[in-house]
Amino acid sequence: MRRRVQRMHTVPAIGSGIRPRPTLRPVHLSVLGGRTLNVAVHVPKSAGSIGSAHLELVRGGRRHQLDLEREAQGDGTCLLTATTALQHADHPESGPHGVQLAGGLWRLSVVLVGTDGRSLRTAISAPPIPTTDGPTLPVSPSPLSGAQFRLMRSVDGCAILKVRGPVQQAELDSFDLRWDRITVHGRLLARQAPVESYRAQAVRRGSGSVVTTRPEWNGDAFTFDLPLAAMASGRRTHRWDVQLQEGRTRLKLARRLTDVRQPNQVFRTPFRIIALENGSLLRVHAYITSAGALAVSCVAFEGAAEGAKEVA
Repeated sequence: MRRRVQRMHTVPAIGSGIRPRPTLRPVHLSVLGGRTLNVAVHVPKSAGSIGSAHLELVRGGRRHQLDLEREAQGDGTCLLTATTALQHADHPESGPHGVQLAGGLWRLSVVLVGTDGRSLRTAISAPPIPTTDGPTLPVSPSPLSGAQFRLMRSVDGCAILKVRGPVQQAELDSFDLRWDRITVHGRLLARQAPVESYRAQAVRRGSGSVVTTRPEWNGDAFTFDLPLAAMASGRRTHRWDVQLQEGRTRLKLARRLTDVRQPNQVFRTPFRIIALENGSLLRVHAYITSAGALAVSCVAFEGAAEGAKEVA
């Protein structure tokens, strides 16, 4: 099991004859919250008196430098630490800029400059890969852009940061359960067409029946009410999947920008009795599936529609 997980987190390489490089074993190396790089390494004894230190991220001819701060420890040793926000160069985010990286593989190195002007460059060993299942995933995308910053290991055991841009997707932010409607809020990531060309749809499982509504847009953020009146037919409970449709492209509305391993067990919602404008009553359950997608089950109360007609 450990070997299988290690292969999944190892960058494949073509060819052989890899030259060994000096490495530092990190005390801590992680990407937290999908976009915050944290580094902590011990100062090696062979470094001598250090004047400055910085972290380098290198890909081809591109290079980014980040200053490392020295933190004295109680046992007399010294840690070099750094924390920075990460952004995809083609999908910048609002807030702290941090380091903007293009897609691809970036090698991590520590450069130590002594007081005598001599420099020492070392790679960083890849951190151990967790093999146990927990409530959260070891890797999650950026909650703002959907870009992925994933720490991996090279074939020679060094740490590599793999950067991948977001794909077009409909991200579910939240939905409001009211007594007369359900309102859905979401964002369109890596949009590939004007927002006016997208339609919100509810697709009934098993039959392929589709009910369409028009979202309201604020930039790439959208809001719409589920067309519940058209979704409840007959006296059977029907289950519907919610999606955005543009041309032949269909994007399931889902909560993907999260590190929750089992979203259906964490994001739990109650059943709700909803009264429509025509007076009919529906029993509705809007919920998150095991894959994080938004689904809705609904059924009309028997006799509710007939009673509404008699009152009218």
